[in-house]
Amino acid sequence: MAEPVPVLEVAGLTKHFPVRRGLLRRTIGHIRAVDDVSFVIRAGETLGLVGESGCGKTTVGRTVLRLIEPTAGTIKLDGRDITALSRAELRPFRRQMQIIFQDPFSSLNPRMRAGDIVAEPLRLHGAMARQARRERVAELFERVGLRRAQMDNYPHQFSGGQRQRIGVARALSLHPRLIIGDEPVSALDVSIQAQVINLLVDLQRELKLSYLFISHNLAVVEHISDRIAVMYLGRIVEHTDKATLFTRPLHPYTEALLAAVPVPDPRIRRARRVVEGDVPSPLRPPSGCHFHTRCPHAEARCRAEAPALREIAPGHHVACHLR
Repeated sequence: MAEPVPVLEVAGLTKHFPVRRGLLRRTIGHIRAVDDVSFVIRAGETLGLVGESGCGKTTVGRTVLRLIEPTAGTIKLDGRDITALSRAELRPFRRQMQIIFQDPFSSLNPRMRAGDIVAEPLRLHGAMARQARRERVAELFERVGLRRAQMDNYPHQFSGGQRQRIGVARALSLHPRLIIGDEPVSALDVSIQAQVINLLVDLQRELKLSYLFISHNLAVVEHISDRIAVMYLGRIVEHTDKATLFTRPLHPYTEALLAAVPVPDPRIRRARRVVEGDVPSPLRPPSGCHFHTRCPHAEARCRAEAPALREIAPGHHVACHLR
């Protein structure tokens, strides 16, 4: 039996931003924000994308949505290559993929009523008549835990968690197949984070949604994800299911990330693996393995040759010469 076509298939995704200086704005280099990233998301599945700030996670999400144009690579949505489509050709596909932004206040227009914000995608895509749009918005408000009466309120009249629920409702309005969450709970209080995460889990179960969940919070990613990809300086260094990642990490960077997570039980002792130094600049990334400048196990080969992302065990991919 043939395997179903993935909702999202990304292969060799690369994004380099030119750096220009001088009166003539000449290009003096490129920031290698994303460097040859590949992954697959199947129907009803959540892929967590984790890493330090500045590693390229958000750029991956925005490039997948074609909010930023890729430098190289391919992006397939339900088996259709959307990488080179024009804006007009891409329009029907935009209904199938939506985004929940990090800051629930700056991502909402303060001059628009909450109901109009949620209805805007429906209006732009001509999906429904005006009265039907209002009914659809009221249904979405109730689905995300808000009241119909709040449709006429402005963003400043909501709490942070409620504003993020508006963002979730807006993302759901066009019945998408894929939702990209760009650190959607990092700006919220911890108690509110749990509520929003549980809401996303419930919606995924009800609507068979697929998520690309971008975060630097490993605890949040562990709760919501089926598989996890770890990024470092524009590259994926480890990719496997969440149970394997948290119990048998293989890349030194993943080990260091997990060792930094606080353990609430004082009886559990975990070896500390302090990563020395700072993250190198993506304008001048190190040769070979990008992590070799901070890795305690680095060898000469690590400095000269970039490791490929290889399958070490079934479903467990690692980019490390030492594995």
